[in-house]
Amino acid sequence: MHKLKPITPLGSDTPRQDVIGTITITEVVDQALASVAARTDQGATVRDAMSDKTGLALPDVGKSAEVGPYSAFWMGPDQWMITAAHDSHELLAAELKSSLGDKASVVEQTDGWCRFDVAGAALCDLFERLCNAPVRTMKPGAAIRTTAEHLGVFLQRLADDRIAVFGPRSSAGSLHHGLVAAARSVA
Repeated sequence: MHKLKPITPLGSDTPRQDVIGTITITEVVDQALASVAARTDQGATVRDAMSDKTGLALPDVGKSAEVGPYSAFWMGPDQWMITAAHDSHELLAAELKSSLGDKASVVEQTDGWCRFDVAGAALCDLFERLCNAPVRTMKPGAAIRTTAEHLGVFLQRLADDRIAVFGPRSSAGSLHHGLVAAARSVA
């Protein structure tokens, strides 16, 4: 029998955490992810169905939302990334597909993305060195697509001193390297 064990996007059996000066970079591995894209002319119906089934109001352009175990951020017109705790929602995509039926295309994304939470007093200085997102004006609940370390990423402002960075799992090492290098430059 195979003895498989899960590994983090950075290739370890435990999430990595780096503390550099006032910045903490934490690899987040306890979230299930699923993308939801409303089909043609179904945006309002998908929004209503998500609200009815989960209580989550899908966010508008440049925003994120959270209710109960669910969180979502806007990815594009009538497109959202939905997250929930992996332990209780391992089959998040199947749950959402069951709720939304043929009104939306729902795709499992958990192993396609990596997430790093970056926190600390020099947060804005770090991101100003790493990407062109207007982090100083982003309030909690804001979300934006940008590039960091030559990668397409999403930034979700979680709090005044914390931002979640979602990037492609296959490039987790490069993204982590960029975050650490930028943190060292502001430490």
